[in-house]
Amino acid sequence: MSHHYSGPDFSFPHGDARLDFTDLYAFPKPGDARKSILIVNVHPSAGENPAGPTTTEPFAPDALYELKIDTDGDSVADIAYRVRFSSFENGAQTATVRRIDGPQAAGTGDGGRVIVDRAPVSIGREARITEAGDTRFFAGWRSDPFFCDVEGAKNSLQFTGDDFFADKDVCSIVLEVPNSALGAKEVRLWARTLTPGDGGWTQVERGARPAQAVILVEERDAYLTGEPANDERFLAGFAHALEHTGGYTPAEAKRVAGTLLPDVLPYDPTRPASFPDNGRTLTDDAFDSFIRILTNGKVTEDKVGPHGDLLHEFPYVGPPHQSRVVKAFHKTTAMQNQT
Repeated sequence: MSHHYSGPDFSFPHGDARLDFTDLYAFPKPGDARKSILIVNVHPSAGENPAGPTTTEPFAPDALYELKIDTDGDSVADIAYRVRFSSFENGAQTATVRRIDGPQAAGTGDGGRVIVDRAPVSIGREARITEAGDTRFFAGWRSDPFFCDVEGAKNSLQFTGDDFFADKDVCSIVLEVPNSALGAKEVRLWARTLTPGDGGWTQVERGARPAQAVILVEERDAYLTGEPANDERFLAGFAHALEHTGGYTPAEAKRVAGTLLPDVLPYDPTRPASFPDNGRTLTDDAFDSFIRILTNGKVTEDKVGPHGDLLHEFPYVGPPHQSRVVKAFHKTTAMQNQT
């Protein structure tokens, strides 16, 4: 569900969980509406079953994690935040964040102006936060805030309210920025991961709206490696899936598919966040929203609600579960004993 295991055959992009984008969130900072919180989650521990084991190493040092921001409504990025991570050594990892403005933001590369340098990545339950000018940054293991009855979804949408993600973890990249840094009253957001290839960088995963890349997309590889500006080519496939699943007429299916593409998250920081119309908070029931669209209103909920471990302060995503911390602790200890 969401973008969890959205690679081929419901596995990970290139078989690497660290490259797997799961969810994107954007909402005004609680208590200070002059600032915004942007969250990109990757590396789902949900993939330990059924998609194979993951690693306690949070982020891939040979990958690029990017948040794209379109400020003029053409689904082409005008601003980009790019995050690179160091190698995972002696149980530690650091992050460097760059910002790119203008035409270069739409390109593929790891350049840009450094705004956060060598920020420590959180391995355990403690949130290690870095402040740099008007930006706050966090990266590390967190409790997965996505909630959904996966088994019910697989069982012909017969939901029982069993939250598959209640004990799962992800790796979060969290930015707090002033609204003025977003460049416009309303923007469109999406996230992507890239790996080295063909002398540059190759996109392996992207998305903004949850669930649709897993359920509606037939040409998954083309979709995940594509750009929002070209998403019209997937309109017919989306419409066909909606017509088949929701019983829409062909004309209505095409209209509804058009509301799901391009795959971007609209966000106006001057208004309260509420998915799908404006950003997405950690408590918005995005899966219920998608299910209502998918079934043409025949199914309205999966009987699962938000998680209770969310924080009231930065980075807002709850601490990782103990099982994840224990694994990280043992690996860190083993590395330290070898040095």
